[in-house]
Amino acid sequence: MNGKWYFTCLFSIFFVAACQPQVPQALGTLEQDRVALTATANEIITELAVPIGAKVKQGDVLVRLDNRLQLAQVKKAEADVALAQANLIKLQNGARPEAVAQAQAAVESAQATLTDAQQTYTRVKDLVAQKLASQANFDRAQTALDVATANVDKAREQLRELTNGTRPEDLQIAAAQVKAAQAVLSSQQQLLAQLTVTATRDGVVDNFPWNQGERATMGSPVVIMLAGTAPYARVYIPEPYRIKMAVGDALTVHIDGLDKPVIGKVRQLADEPAFTPYYALNEHDRSRLMFLAEVQLPDSFQQHAIGLPVQVQLP
Repeated sequence: MNGKWYFTCLFSIFFVAACQPQVPQALGTLEQDRVALTATANEIITELAVPIGAKVKQGDVLVRLDNRLQLAQVKKAEADVALAQANLIKLQNGARPEAVAQAQAAVESAQATLTDAQQTYTRVKDLVAQKLASQANFDRAQTALDVATANVDKAREQLRELTNGTRPEDLQIAAAQVKAAQAVLSSQQQLLAQLTVTATRDGVVDNFPWNQGERATMGSPVVIMLAGTAPYARVYIPEPYRIKMAVGDALTVHIDGLDKPVIGKVRQLADEPAFTPYYALNEHDRSRLMFLAEVQLPDSFQQHAIGLPVQVQLP
């Protein structure tokens, strides 16, 4: 009697389980965006500012690289900017009053020499006419007069150059040199700032590939972050359910190890199947197509258990 009752109960359990409708599910794993922050120079790591597993905000300092060489480059660029700016101001201000006064004095001196040469030339010319001086003396007086005239013209032009101010073209060249020096300074300052690696997004520090004191190679990751406050479920949607879903839909997510499900929202849906040929498929084969989807969990879900299996209930 007891044996018949046992087998009757067991049969009833299997019958009820077989009769219950199967809830369609998409299978996958719990994932989170990984962000790799790389070194911008071959420099020694001087500080790991936070421990592995720390929660960080965007802008928090994570790693510091040796910046002494780059700091010297910034100082040189600052000096080049100061030099270019000083040269521009010098050209804008024009000649100093002392230089103008000196040029004016040079004009007056040349004018006095010219007056003396003119008087000498007149006297020698009269003496030659009276046959009291030779032709050679007249030639020397003529040459001295010509030289004195040329010196006056030269002194006047030098004075005009000082009083007219700097040419517009020279000012444009000097201004362009200032801008070029400032651009180089900005570039060097950016390189200096990049030697202090900061978080580009909110998240959790997952790993430091390099230890403090090691020389990181340029372009290699120095920090691996798990971005975002909560992970997402990466699952594969069977083809018959793809058309029923859209970005923003709320879905129930079951995570291994948790008694209660979590409600997430679809943040991404693939338009093409992740695997299985998409061409020449009959009705039976089409049902095997799988579309990759990502279901974002709410921010209240703070567990970062990446890689855990998940099941998402399909509509």
